[in-house]
Amino acid sequence: MNIQLLKSKVKQRSSIAITGSKSESNRLLLLQALYPNIKINNVSNSDDSQLMQNALVSKEKIVDIHHAGTAMRFLTAYFSIQKNRQTILTGSSRMKERPIAVLVNALKDLGADIEYIENEGYPPLKITGKEILKNKVTLKADVSSQYISALLLIASCLKNGLEVTLKGKITSVPYINMTLQLLSQIGVASNFYGNVITVNPQTDKIKSQILTVESDWSSVSYFYSIVALSEIGTEVKLSSYKENSLQGDSVLVKIYKSFGVDTVFEKNSIRLKKSKIVDRSVSIDLDLSNAPDIAQTISVTAFGLGLACHLKGLHTLKIKETDRLVALKTELEKLGAEVSITNNSLMLKTSGIIKENISVATYNDHRMAMAFAPLALKTNINIEDANVVSKSYPDFWKDLKHIGFNIK
Repeated sequence: MNIQLLKSKVKQRSSIAITGSKSESNRLLLLQALYPNIKINNVSNSDDSQLMQNALVSKEKIVDIHHAGTAMRFLTAYFSIQKNRQTILTGSSRMKERPIAVLVNALKDLGADIEYIENEGYPPLKITGKEILKNKVTLKADVSSQYISALLLIASCLKNGLEVTLKGKITSVPYINMTLQLLSQIGVASNFYGNVITVNPQTDKIKSQILTVESDWSSVSYFYSIVALSEIGTEVKLSSYKENSLQGDSVLVKIYKSFGVDTVFEKNSIRLKKSKIVDRSVSIDLDLSNAPDIAQTISVTAFGLGLACHLKGLHTLKIKETDRLVALKTELEKLGAEVSITNNSLMLKTSGIIKENISVATYNDHRMAMAFAPLALKTNINIEDANVVSKSYPDFWKDLKHIGFNIK
């Protein structure tokens, strides 16, 4: 479904409830499969979390997780310790292009039985579950944190626990910390010192407990962008959020001050308010190594405000649903931007022009659709394959209409 966003003006004040974090939900769903005493509230209603839930209860030999990259990584580790079960783990054509050798090699070093069915280093995988006795493994530190989290999530079920040594500079530390803090919440002991992470084997029964997933900070990024592109005094209230969030994307609170947006925490909600006009001479210079998923939103916000920006630490964006750096450059340039990219950075020059009635391709990437939508506050814009937002935020277009967007 393609949609047209006519030039819009949002309500002065509005409120939205956003579903649970996909990152937290998928971690807790795997832990719940390992420790059924855990109950979870506010699970994400995203496609990815639905696919994760379905895969964890499936009795079929072939498990297809479509475009869900987190599920592919977490389930590779999960099925490797399901004794006496053989699973074919597969996905979409794009998933078959996304590398997984780093995780597979680590699991095989520990003793897992995993084979590539088609291309070496890529899904689909044939996984024969077995007991894993080795407890030490080494990975490069600059790999996707999802590889590391996949290992940590199963570590407490290994007879001897697990010690992970990371070589080099660690990226996406907040996501590793999220995994360890969720383990701690359910009663699993771990330690993260220097470049070594240790998770103890769980010898005691995990107690019955109910955990509530915080709402998704990646999803709230689009409302930060909307408020930044709106008039002074515009406010949007969103729930449910914590000031001491586990999610790395909560750095939005600090980043969007540079775009004139203040954040106020109120009980379990946040209120975003446009407090000032940003000087066009301001240049946004950020290292997003710990929060790469908000790079698209930030670069589009900067373009919409006519600001220059330099974003670095983006090397993991090349192996997402699409090569997000190439996609960003292509679509921003269609709208009139001047963009240059490297393997891990994006540079946007100051611009005062936004072309009208441009169709933005989304590349089967939910974040492309949602990141570009706020530009409707500046011009008419078309979004191709708009249903792709269901991967992480199925109610996105409904929520935009609720706050005043004119969508055809």
